[in-house]
Amino acid sequence: MPTAPDLYAIALEIKAAQDSAQQIEPFTARVQDFDLPSAYSVASLLHRERLAEGAIPVGRKIGFTNPDVWPRFGIEEPIWSYVYDTTVVQLQDSQTNCPIERFSEPRIEPEIVFHFGSDLSADAQLLDVVNAIDWVAHGFEIVQSHFPGWNFKVPDTVADGGLHGALLVGPPRPLETLGTDPVSVLESLSVNLLSDGQLIETGKGSNVLGNPFAAIVHLLSVLGKQPNPAPLKAGEIVTTGTITTAQPVRVGQTWRSEVKGAELAGLTIHFVP
Repeated sequence: MPTAPDLYAIALEIKAAQDSAQQIEPFTARVQDFDLPSAYSVASLLHRERLAEGAIPVGRKIGFTNPDVWPRFGIEEPIWSYVYDTTVVQLQDSQTNCPIERFSEPRIEPEIVFHFGSDLSADAQLLDVVNAIDWVAHGFEIVQSHFPGWNFKVPDTVADGGLHGALLVGPPRPLETLGTDPVSVLESLSVNLLSDGQLIETGKGSNVLGNPFAAIVHLLSVLGKQPNPAPLKAGEIVTTGTITTAQPVRVGQTWRSEVKGAELAGLTIHFVP
């Protein structure tokens, strides 16, 4: 692992890239032994910098929740990052404008978002997760890459805040809205993703580690194995990973989602400068 001064310098470099929407060479291409533990150390240092600026952490994002892509990146579990009051927008209705010139090569991901009413331990199981959730929503995460052409390895993405740009959270629904078997409902739901009225892709909830609740179980497992565990607390939101592939977006486009199989509102996002 790189030395502590090197890790701090990396944290400052990625922070500067994020703040200025600039792109840099991946760390894995130029820093010897830059691995996942190194990347999470950088992420922790970056988190401290964000807190010092006044950002308030409001939850987490989970990335790489589709196991089909794990062999490509050489990983065996999802990754995670904090999300902040400066990056999360709770939508008042199902439509909004989203400025994207502050992002580097932005893409859109339709996701399921949970809000937790109670704490969860690292060994929590699926039923514990379900019982801890008080509301659920459909959201769009805007992800970005500060590495040109989206060419990177997984440690680069962890250092870059999980590629998180913004999270647009639609109208929340009490978990009870999904009925007596919310796990099956979210596993079988489908989401149509449209750009300017054209269907781009349809994804299913089962693309997210089998179902979005399972993504939380995996997150807790990952947190529990890290040197300085950051347990999931009541009041946090967690967005569970994309249901479709991440699709590039540009200024002037309108993207819309249609949710089938669950009483969750679809969203319409118009991208502006």
